Amino acid sequence: MSLKVRINKIRRRIMRSITKRVGSSYTEPKKGDIVFSEIKRILIIRPNHRLGNQLLLTPLVQEVINTFPACAIDLFVKGGVAHPVFENYNEIDTIIKLPRKPFDNVFKYAKSWLSIKNKTYDLVINADRNSSSGKLLTQLAKAKIKVFGDVDESIKTKYADHEHISKYPIYNLRHYLSKLGFENIQTEVPLLDIKLSDDELFKGKEILNSIIKNDKKTICIYTNATGAKCYSEDWWDAVYSRLLKEYPDYNIIEMLPIENISKINFKAPNFYSQDIREMGAITNNTSVFVSADNGVMHLASASQTPIVGFFSRTNTKIYGSYGNGSVALNTNETNIDDWFKEIAQILKS
Repeated sequence: MSLKVRINKIRRRIMRSITKRVGSSYTEPKKGDIVFSEIKRILIIRPNHRLGNQLLLTPLVQEVINTFPACAIDLFVKGGVAHPVFENYNEIDTIIKLPRKPFDNVFKYAKSWLSIKNKTYDLVINADRNSSSGKLLTQLAKAKIKVFGDVDESIKTKYADHEHISKYPIYNLRHYLSKLGFENIQTEVPLLDIKLSDDELFKGKEILNSIIKNDKKTICIYTNATGAKCYSEDWWDAVYSRLLKEYPDYNIIEMLPIENISKINFKAPNFYSQDIREMGAITNNTSVFVSADNGVMHLASASQTPIVGFFSRTNTKIYGSYGNGSVALNTNETNIDDWFKEIAQILKS
């Protein structure tokens, strides 16, 4: 473990200790105190810059829009790619962005925090229960209704998938609203979605056709990941060789990362784009996206593409791909035959 990782772990432990009682002095409104139709301005807080985490926020944003269709939403995030992720969410009024590195621009960082005090909201939601800054910002915000993010015990017993980072904020919000006397929502939790337009999807199909130059269906793989989540060249070579053998009637293409790295040594036709919406539009036109756990996997999922996600370090219950027939596989507990059964199932359906 690097020194930077150790320092970050210690920092998080200290901050969680400091903020564990944040919100305890907040007086929750009682049933009948809040009129549903008056909830029109909502703040959602998720101060994280990573692509995956901002994509994993899209189900909560959709839930808020579905629940309060006349609302205006502000998002409080950190740097990153929030604007292209939420480009087609017309209900989002403002995206407040923290600098990724606070000490590089202390004034801007402080100004972002203080901007929370300049507006009055009807509802504030901290989207990550483990975010110390999220809890502090929720405390700082002016609003009658504040959801700090701690999961109620009843949710843990009611929902088997309550640990998932996209789902528990929704279950928590529904539970909180039901306590206020609002309708108890029972619909399916929204999927990840960047709301690609028809024009974007058509352009993605054109780009894909320029790569494959045939009418066969396509399997897309992404062989990169960060740190210990990355699989070896030998591992990926075995997967790629098996794909070629099992699916001769499919194109097998590779999406490349910005670092121009290929764990199969560029054996497959490949493509690269710096535009995340374009990347999503291309994968949407493929039959399945095969990848290790990373932000691009969540991007493909948010583009409504079936995913076979490989996990060796992170918890599939928290970060696993879901919806569209997707599966999250723990490669420490499964083997290559198991993986290809899941791929076959997706391609059949």
